[in-house]
Parts: sequence; C-alpha cells; structure tokens
Amino acid sequence: MNACCLSKHGGGFGVTVLHIVVLAVVQGITEFLPVSSSGHLVLVPIFTQWPDQGLVMDVAVHVGTLLAVMLYFWRDMMMMALGLWRFLRGRKDPGAKLAGLIVLSTIPVIAAGYYLNKHYPDAFRSITVIGWTTLGFGILLFIADKFGMTLRRVEHLRIGDALLIGIAQVLALIPGTSRSGITMSAARLIGMERPDAARFSMLMSIPVILGAGTLKMRELIVQGNAQLTNDAFMAGGLAFIAALITIAVLMAWLRRASFTPFVIYRVILGGGLLAIAYGWLS
Repeated sequence: MNACCLSKHGGGFGVTVLHIVVLAVVQGITEFLPVSSSGHLVLVPIFTQWPDQGLVMDVAVHVGTLLAVMLYFWRDMMMMALGLWRFLRGRKDPGAKLAGLIVLSTIPVIAAGYYLNKHYPDAFRSITVIGWTTLGFGILLFIADKFGMTLRRVEHLRIGDALLIGIAQVLALIPGTSRSGITMSAARLIGMERPDAARFSMLMSIPVILGAGTLKMRELIVQGNAQLTNDAFMAGGLAFIAALITIAVLMAWLRRASFTPFVIYRVILGGGLLAIAYGWLS
C-alpha cells in the first residue's frame, strides 16, 4: 500500500529517516541529470522492499529540487521577471521572450500530465517499462548528442523550437524516460550547445514542478497528516542540497565534455533492469 492510500485511511506513514534520506539524495542527484529521477524513485521500493513512498513524497523532493534550480539560475529568474514587467509597459525584452518560450513549452506536459494523473495516476510504474525507457531514450540521447550541431544558444530559440522541446517533454511522464534527458535530447537535435540545452531544460522544469508541488501540498493540507508534512519538508530540504550541488557539477561538466557518461550509465542500468524483469539472470 502506498503513502497516499495510508493517508486517506488515516493511518501512519511508514517511512524511516533512512528512507527519507535515500529518497532525497536520489531525487536531488537524478532530477537534473539525464537519467530519470522518477524512474529511480520507483526503483527505490522495488530494490529495498520499503513501502512505495507514493506520489506525495515524490513531489515533496521535487519541490526541493525546484528551489535549487531557482537559486542556481537566479539571474535568469530576475531577467524574466524584469522582462515581463517591461513587456507589460509596452517594451520588447529578451527576458519576456524567454519567459514566454518556457510557458509555451510547458503547455503540452501540463495538459498530458493532468489527464494521466486523473485517469491513470500509477500508470507505467513497473520495472519492465523503466528498463525499456532507460535504455531506449539513453540511446536517443547519444544519437542527439553525437550528431546534433553546437551552433545555437537559448537566445536563438524560436516559438517552434520551444514547442518541439515541450512536446518531447510529454514523454517524460513515462518513468525512466527522464524529463531532463528527453528535453536535452530535443534541444541537441535542433542544434543547441550542451550547456544551453541543459539551461533551458532546467528552466522548463520550474513551472512543471511548481504546478505539481502546489497540487500535492494542497492534498497534504486537506488530509491534515502532520507526520507526513514533516517528512515531506525534511525530504525536500535534503533534496534541495543534493540538487544544488548536482546542477553546479553538471553545468561545469557540459562546458567541457559530452553526455556520453550518462548514456553509458543508462545502457547498463536499462539492460540490467530488463535482465531482472525477464528473468535472464535466473
């Protein structure tokens, strides 16, 4: 039984401090790396025999990573805020353009996410699906990074580019795909430089995580589960620290190297998961 079910029936929430630390670190490290945070979070209860942490705890650690990306890209946040202010006063501004592109790129995943959360809240959360998506989209990342040109930056994005990356982001609703991985793949395919592909991908995550976090925090308040709320805040804080360090390391890496190490990791992990799922190791 997952956390959501326990809360609805007024029961306790069987997550230990160790469980929370593991979830937070896994989320913080994998959210912005192209390896799928949701896939890793689904795998935690599968391999540890801990109870599934449920979507509420998943979102709590996502909120921690949201604060981390907003802090790291505070200059972009300031630029977009000031740009929107100037736009409202009738002046064109690159900050307003970037904000508009991010909003546009977010529309497809919000629409698809709302539908799936309403009708199929626990869809695709299986080791077989995660194995195939981890492997397949890892190979796609390699192809995009290998053959994509490095000529364009965030400032060069057009409406069609943002919409294309946004449509690709919908695939990340399937665990194992990786939201950052699929959006970076799409960005590389249209010729964006690696650091800029990562930068736009992370900025795209802000409205998505903010929307999901707001809905789930409302559920916590309605349920009135104090212990679950405390656990969620603890997990979010730890995820914030882990994510901030990970973002800094990733951006430094992409300024001088490729996505190949992440592709290798995904191929090994995906292959291993499929071997377990289909009993090839028995």
